[in-house]
Amino acid sequence: MGLETAGALERTVSFAPAGSEPAVTSVAMIGLATPVPELPLWLVTTGGVVTITILMVVSGFFSSSEIAMFALPKHRLDVLVENGASNATVVKALRENPHRLLVTILVGNNVANVAMSSVATALLGLYVTEGQAVLIATFGITSLVLLFSESAPKSYAVENTESWALRVARPIRYAEYLLYPFVVLFDKLTRIVNGLVGAGTSIESAYVTRSDLQELIEAGERAGAIEPDERDRLRRTFRFDETPVSAIMVPRPDVVAVSTTDSLETALQTCAHSEFTHLPVYEGNLDTVVGTVHVCDLLRERDYGTREPDELELTDVMEPTIHVPETMPADEVLAEMQRAQVHLAVIIDEYGTTEGIVTTEDPTEVITGEILGPREPAPIRIVDDRTAIVRGDASIAMVNETLDLSLPETPTVDTIAGLVLDQAGRLPEAGDRIACDGTGITIEDVDDRRIISVRLVRSGDDEC
Repeated sequence: MGLETAGALERTVSFAPAGSEPAVTSVAMIGLATPVPELPLWLVTTGGVVTITILMVVSGFFSSSEIAMFALPKHRLDVLVENGASNATVVKALRENPHRLLVTILVGNNVANVAMSSVATALLGLYVTEGQAVLIATFGITSLVLLFSESAPKSYAVENTESWALRVARPIRYAEYLLYPFVVLFDKLTRIVNGLVGAGTSIESAYVTRSDLQELIEAGERAGAIEPDERDRLRRTFRFDETPVSAIMVPRPDVVAVSTTDSLETALQTCAHSEFTHLPVYEGNLDTVVGTVHVCDLLRERDYGTREPDELELTDVMEPTIHVPETMPADEVLAEMQRAQVHLAVIIDEYGTTEGIVTTEDPTEVITGEILGPREPAPIRIVDDRTAIVRGDASIAMVNETLDLSLPETPTVDTIAGLVLDQAGRLPEAGDRIACDGTGITIEDVDDRRIISVRLVRSGDDEC
C-alpha cells in the first residue's frame, strides 16, 4: 500500500467479502519504506477472547469482594484486628466508610462488564452483521457473567467470607485509588439521589439484632445443638431487662420482717421459723424499712460477741438496704444491689409505700427459673398434657413459657392471681371458673382473700 499525504497518519480497517478472510491493514507513517504486515483474523480473535476472559475475572473479583466485605460480621472483624490478622486493619478501614466501599466495588464491576460487552460486540462484528453481533453479545455475555462473574464467585465468597475478605482488601484499596475520580463522582451522585427519593445512605446496620439471636436459638434447638432447658434459659435472658421488679418481688403480705424494738433472740427465732437468712428491719411499720439483719450476724453476736445479747439492739447488727421503685427492670435492680453491696432491696410505689422486697435470688430466677427451697411447693405442677396446678403468685410469663399458653400480659397484671382478679372483677371463691385464650382457669384454693392456687385446663374457649 503506498504512502499518501506527507506527515499524515493513516489507519484503515478493511473487511473482505463473505467467504474470504478479512484483515486489518497496516499503519503507514512518513519515512517508512515498508508497510507493517496486516494482523491476521485469528490473532485479533485470540486477543479479544483473552481480553474478555480477563474482564470476566475482574468482574468476578469485584462481585465476590462485595459479598465477602459486607458479610464479614463486625464482631468477627474486631477479633481479627485484635489478633493481628493480615490485612484485617485494611478491611476495617474500608468498612469504616461502607458507602464509599460499595461505590468502589460497583464502579469496578460495571466498568468490567461494560467493557466486556463492548469487546464482545466488536469481535463478533468481524464474523456477523452488526445487529447479530449486538444480539449475540447481549445474551452471550449476560450468560457468561451470571455463571462465571456472579454465581460462582459469590458462592465462593459466602463459603470463605473471612479468608476472602482479607485477601481482597488491598486490591480493593488499590482499585479505590485507581478509580478515585469515578468513585468520588458516583459517591456524591448516589447520596444526592438517595436524598431525593428519601432513602438512607447508611449501608451497614447493627450486625446482629435481638430477633436474629432469638431465631438462632430456635434454629439451634431444631438442629439439636441447644437443649430445651438451655433454650428456656436463653429466652428468659432476653426478657431480663423487660421484667419489672414488681413481677418477681415477694409481695408485702408475704414479707417476714422484724422491728427495731425486737430483741436479738426474737429475730433469731423469726429466722428459724421462716427459714429466711435475711430479714428486713422496720421502724414503726413496714413502710419504714431501715435495714436488714442476717442470721449469721445474729448468731455471731449472741454466741461470740463482747456484750450480752440483752444489751444488743438490732440496729447494732443491722446492714443497710436500698429502696427501688416497683417499675424498675429486674436487671437494673440487680445491678443496683451489686453496686450497693446489699442482698435485700425494698420495693416501693409512687407514694413511698412498701410493696414488697426482693433478694439477689429473685432476679437470678428470671434467668435460671424458680429456685425452690427444701419444702417449697413448685409454682407449676403438671398433671397431664392438658392440665396443670399453678400457684397464684406464679408469673404469667413463666406460665405461658412453661405450658406454651398465650395468657394475656398487661403492665398492671403480673401473676396468675392478678389475671383472675382482673378478669373476674371480684374476689372469686374456690370452684369458680373463667375462660381465657383457650384456657379454662378453675380456682383451687383461696385463703384470706388471696388466691393460693388455680387449675389450668386447655379448652376450646378463646374468649378472655
